Amino acid sequence: MSVIADDVVHGVFDAGTAQFVPIGLGDRTQDGTVQIPTAAIRLPAGQPEPSTLTGTIRRILPPAKTVGVIGGVGPLATVYFLQKMVEMTDADQDQSHIDTITLNHATIPDRTAFLLGKSSRDPGPVLARDALKLEALGVDFIVMPCNTAHYFTQKILDAIEVPFLSIIDATVKAARLRDPELKAVGLLATPGTISSRVYHAAFERYGIEVKTPNAADQDTVMRIIYDQVKAGHRPDVAALQAVADRLQTQGVQLIVLGCTELSVVAMDYDLLADPRFIDSLDQLVRATIEMAGRSIRETPQITGEPHHQW
Repeated sequence: MSVIADDVVHGVFDAGTAQFVPIGLGDRTQDGTVQIPTAAIRLPAGQPEPSTLTGTIRRILPPAKTVGVIGGVGPLATVYFLQKMVEMTDADQDQSHIDTITLNHATIPDRTAFLLGKSSRDPGPVLARDALKLEALGVDFIVMPCNTAHYFTQKILDAIEVPFLSIIDATVKAARLRDPELKAVGLLATPGTISSRVYHAAFERYGIEVKTPNAADQDTVMRIIYDQVKAGHRPDVAALQAVADRLQTQGVQLIVLGCTELSVVAMDYDLLADPRFIDSLDQLVRATIEMAGRSIRETPQITGEPHHQW
């Protein structure tokens, strides 16, 4: 007779050995099962009692770290980040998921407009105040699912003491792991991200060149980001694919989706099935799950086609 051991076995999680130690009811065997004495099991009336019952231990996880999310940059990308984190966390019950505190602060001034000199409203102090609010609420570390806003990271770091997980660093690390011989990447992003050179600086530390679309193609990318995804309209996926095709002719090995609105497109239209793409939001989710102390589920629990009803 098989039983779910978690229903009948009590124990403690030993953080030092990262093992679940049963107390009193049975001994853990080499293959990770527990021999449970019959006396520990309540059997239905009239059912024969075997001498022992064997059940597999359900994972008992230590508490995950609480994640603070500076959101609203943009709002839909924040929702997708949270959904993807739930889907990709290897959890079998609510309590195995990651606690998050999210400020979906949609009225943060536009990052690209400020960086291009089209607005005098500096998002930096607003982002720093949001980070402080999250820290005061007890988060263990902070993430921000926006690439352009990375330009203001130093202002955030100056305001807080908890760690800040960078979407740029997570993406660059993943790209280098995917292709250890990586020499050049293409970057699809806002003009603000491109002009701030946050990806250029991060990749060039490892001798990797960053190439960007020509002016006409960059206008197409900007239209997809601002006039379509941010505006709630159906994105022109064929046009985005065409830009990627032309960028690939410049000799890049990977193409970085360096804007989380493009991550929305990637999730809804399965762009990551194409191995040339590496998505910044996807990599931030993975890095967040690991930093929070959980494992990544490569096959999502939930699927939708598409996630967003355009």
